[in-house]
Amino acid sequence: MNKRKQVAMTLQSARPRRARRVTPRIGYEEFLATAYENEHREWVNGKVIEMPPVSDEHADVNGYLIALVRFYAEARNLGVVRAEPFQMKTGPELPGRAPDLLFVANENLPRLQKNFLDGPADLAVEIISPESRTRDRGEKFYEYEAGGVREYWLLDPIRKQAEFYQRDANGIFQLVPPDADGVYHSAVLPGLWLRVAWLFLRPLPPLLDVLRAWKLV
Repeated sequence: MNKRKQVAMTLQSARPRRARRVTPRIGYEEFLATAYENEHREWVNGKVIEMPPVSDEHADVNGYLIALVRFYAEARNLGVVRAEPFQMKTGPELPGRAPDLLFVANENLPRLQKNFLDGPADLAVEIISPESRTRDRGEKFYEYEAGGVREYWLLDPIRKQAEFYQRDANGIFQLVPPDADGVYHSAVLPGLWLRVAWLFLRPLPPLLDVLRAWKLV
């Protein structure tokens, strides 16, 4: 080994190493008690996971669905609607997630706590972003299934795709396609139906037009 290389290696070994940043693990109660200023964060295995900002299209579809489902649930007195960053903890060993939209039926309202849902929603909706595709179709799909969510909607505005899953008698999510007219009928919101094409129109159909189609106004 030449002298120059030996000196370089000596200097490198003497240089202080940068400490690896370690995110401390916290309990779920501590997570809930921490003020995050309504930021969208989730709790997974003791780690606080920050969700990236969403696109305008994502926000548009989400706001649209929240308005429609909330109005329908209130008009039919079926339950309540919440939206991210409100937390849902489907089970003691499962992560704390913040679905884009969740619906809780009247019979399950005791699960609704001050700042989280202590148990599964009857309906959970996730709107897929490029960075969330694997998480929404993988981790969250199996978590929501294991935790007892009765109905799960996966909406992809970029690919203009919608998937609707309903829980069967064995606790397994089964894909339920729209009918021949492109209409999906919800299981947990009796009478609610959606023409899937509505979700991917730009601009979105006027809310009043949908409410008239539902005969609510």
